[in-house]
Order: sequence, then structure tokens, then C-alpha cells
Amino acid sequence: MTANALLLNALLPLVAELSSQLPETERYRRLLAALRTVLPADAAALLRCERGADGSDWLRPLAIDGLSPDTLGRRFRLREHPRFAALLAAGQALRFPSDSPLPDPYDGLVAHHSGAPLPVHDCMGCVLQVDGQPWGLLTLDALQPGSFAGDAPLAALQAFSNLAAATVATAARLRQLEQSVHNERQRAEHFRRHAPLAAPRLLGHSSAMRALQRDIATVAASDLAVLITGETGVGKELVAQALHAQSTRADQAFVSINCAALPDQLVESELFGHVRGAFTGAVSDRQGKFEQAHHGTLFLDEVGELPLATQAKLLRVLQSGQIQRLGLDRERTVDVRIIAATNQDLAAAVRDGRMRADFYHRLSVYPLQVPPLRAREGDVLVLAGYFLERTRSQFGLDGVRLEAAAQAALLAHRWPGNVRELEHCIRRAVLHALRRPRPPAAPQAPAAPLGIRAQDLALVPGSMASTHPGDPAEDPGRLPPADPLNPLAPLDPAASAAADPTNTGLRQAVARYERQLVQQALEAHGYRWAPAARALQLDRANLQRLAKRLGLHAPGNPPLQR
Repeated sequence: MTANALLLNALLPLVAELSSQLPETERYRRLLAALRTVLPADAAALLRCERGADGSDWLRPLAIDGLSPDTLGRRFRLREHPRFAALLAAGQALRFPSDSPLPDPYDGLVAHHSGAPLPVHDCMGCVLQVDGQPWGLLTLDALQPGSFAGDAPLAALQAFSNLAAATVATAARLRQLEQSVHNERQRAEHFRRHAPLAAPRLLGHSSAMRALQRDIATVAASDLAVLITGETGVGKELVAQALHAQSTRADQAFVSINCAALPDQLVESELFGHVRGAFTGAVSDRQGKFEQAHHGTLFLDEVGELPLATQAKLLRVLQSGQIQRLGLDRERTVDVRIIAATNQDLAAAVRDGRMRADFYHRLSVYPLQVPPLRAREGDVLVLAGYFLERTRSQFGLDGVRLEAAAQAALLAHRWPGNVRELEHCIRRAVLHALRRPRPPAAPQAPAAPLGIRAQDLALVPGSMASTHPGDPAEDPGRLPPADPLNPLAPLDPAASAAADPTNTGLRQAVARYERQLVQQALEAHGYRWAPAARALQLDRANLQRLAKRLGLHAPGNPPLQR
């Protein structure tokens, strides 16, 4: 094969790869491999010109072939290496005489002569020009003198260097584009986070809600940490948003994080951020939630699910405002207002050793209790009207109304799932009503409003009003067991009504019933997490955390540890 054909065969794949999205290191590795195909050598290197902080010029290896791996960690000061200086000054391909007196910068670095001065050998290189400026160098070393004799190797290296310059320019431009995209995304995220948060509507006119709204107005203007407690579905995040919207930080970021959904191995990264290379998969620097919420508010939802080790690290941030990204030694200060929420009894968690007492007291400087829906007299129909109107708009309906029997059913229900259950109930009821045949409207007459009947709500009379799971042989007031293949199926109303709520408190009853549902789902699916989580309509990781908290485990296996 002629020299020109060999050069063409080496260059064609590189040309084809110019438009491909390759990592820089792989692009440079392929470049040197192609170079050694055209010009067989014992060592090759691609070096980048850099300007130091003191104004001196340096060369940094980006890719090597045939040199010891530690070469990539070196920096060559230009004035200390006359061969490199001569190559840059030549402006084109240059071959050094085999007996050149100039010291070789690769002494002790060539793989076959590690730790020893290089013998007489051939050496040549070429400067790479990008946008008319020297970008770096390509160097070749052959231990056999005369390997680069004649004009052909110099001509081949010069031709190859032109394509090499295009390759490094392409890599640089791709990197600039990626950085530009990253910066635009960061800017968009910054604007999104710092857009003023519309004050949420805390609907309701009950005395319990009026008291809560007074408490919110009292503490919102301060920077005190607030702990919001309440049952599932009462609207704790809406309360947190109302606190932020009424605070002096309202024009800053409101950042929310669900502590229960954080994988244990990524908790620190999510909260405090990381730098590139801090762990496998950390391909770029990333802000944590505390940095994102700087000068604003950080909402820690389901804070009771945080492991003890993370509580200790968060405690330090709450005390000093100092955070440290993973992989970075330098600390930075953040100014963040903390609002936390939980549906657990954190005081009991402290007694049980599941929560640090000092962390709990740091969070609960000003506790807020969100009342359950059953304690908000008169608010059920107000909320139902809000959800009806929103559903009507979403479905494009002309009108929707609650019939008298439906209103009575809503008022009679206990709402164990609180406002979230009511919202789902209303949306489901509208779908049920749409499925029912409707009489045709008279020509040019407005369509009659869609009527919501009591049966459309699909409420179970007395459902969950008194939950007391236990062994039926020992507890005649026990709720019936859930369907193991569908643990969320409605309970039998007759059996449910027979339960006696006076034997235990509501919180303990709900906890026992929760344990029963999880245990039955796990047993029904052979203690396989994924199908059990689907049956319970939970995320698998959340189910595993819940099982840890409840101390549930497969027979013969030790309990899961936190």
C-alpha cells in the first residue's frame, strides 16, 4: 500500500467521526491511534498549550500512546523544554536530528525505557493551529534511528496535523456547546426557582383553619424553622408555600424535596451537591438543594424518613449554615429558611431512637398542626366546590353540580385521606356521572348541568371511621383483613362499622392498620418488593423504608436495618 493510500485510510474514519458525539478522551485516543498507523512510532502524544497564573506557558498532555500513564498528570513548562519550544516556533512539522543535544522531555517516560534516559532515537512533531493560533503539539518518538528519515514522514505528519487541528477544534466547539446548553438550563432553572410563588389558596372558613391561618401570619415574617405536622393528605406543602409566600423571602426560591424518596446513597449529593468525579456517574458539578434555596426557603417533606446519619449532617447545616459538596474540601455558607413536614409523631420517634433529639428540636422551633378534614366543620363542601370547578374546566364541561344526597354523603364521610381523598373522590365522581346516560337537550337549549349523585361518589359508609387492626380472635372490634391481592380495596362496611374506636387512639389504630396492609401485601406476593409496591400503589423504595420503620421482614430473614 502506498504512503498516500495509507494516509487516506487513516484519515477517513477521523473525518467521519468529526460530527459524532464522542467523549474528548476517546476522540483524542483515536487520533493518536490513527497517527501511529500512518507513522509507526514507539510513542505519541497530544499536548495542549496553556497559560499559567504567573503568565508562563505550559504544555499539558491530553492523550498519550506508548508513554507511561503518569505522563497524563504532568505539566511541562515551556521554557524548561527546548524541544517543545522549537516545535512551537517552527510553526510546521519539524524533525530533530537523531543526535540532537537538546534534552528529551520524555526521558524515563517511554514505556520500554521507563526510568532511564532515552538512547539516540528519532523525534519529530508539529504544532496544531486553531483559528490562526497555536493550540498544541503532536509529538512522535521512534527508538530506531532513521525511522523518520526523508521528506515523506514530515509531509505525512504535516497533512495529518491539519486534520488533527480540525479534530481538536471540533471537540472544543462541542464542549462549548455543551457548556452553553448547561448554562442555559441552569439559567432557566434559576429563573424558575426565583419566580415569585403565587400565594396558595388555603380554602376553608372553619375555626380550625382560621386558627391555622393566624399562626401562619404570625411566624411567616420570621426566619424561624417551622415543623408542619398533620395526617396524610391535609395539605402540608400548601401550608409551607403559604409560609414562604408571606415571608420576606417570597421573591426568592422555594425548593421542595421529598426525604422519603431519596435513595440512601444519594442523600448527601441531593442535599449538598457534588463536584465532577466525586463518585461514579458524577459527570459534572451539581448544586444541592441547599445551594438552590440560598436566600430562599427549603421545604423538607417527610422529614421523619431521614436516616440518623443524614440527620447528623443536616444538624450541622442548621447550626452553622455551612455546607460542603461531595468531593470538595472547601465549605460554603448558605442562607436558607427551613420548613419541614411529617405525618409521623416525631416525639415518639425520638423516644424510639429513630430521630435525634437535637435535630428534632432544631426543626420544631415553631410547630404548626394542620387539622384533619373531619375537624374542619363546613369546609368539606367549600373544598368540594373548588375541586368540582377545577375538574369541570379540565374536562371542558358546561356545568357540574352536587345533588343534595351527594352533599349529605360528603358531610357524613370521615375522610381518612383528608383533602387529597376528597379531591380524588370528586374527580372520580365526575367520571362516573359522565358514564351515566343523559337525556338529549332540546334544540338550541343550554345543556343541563351534570348532576353528581351520592352513588357517583362511591363512598363506603363509615369507611375507616374506626380502624383497629388486630387478631380477630383477640379483638372482636378488628377491621376485616384487606384483600391480599388488592390491599387498597374498600373495606366491608358492615364489618367496619362493628369496629370499636374507643379501645385505642386514632394514631395507634392507623399505625396498626398500616402495618396490617403492608404485611398482607408482602405475604400475598411472596415478599417481593416490586409487586407488593404496585399493589399498595407505592414506590418500591418508599415501601422498603416503610417496612424498615414497621420492622417487617420475610420469615427467616432478619429485620431490615435503617
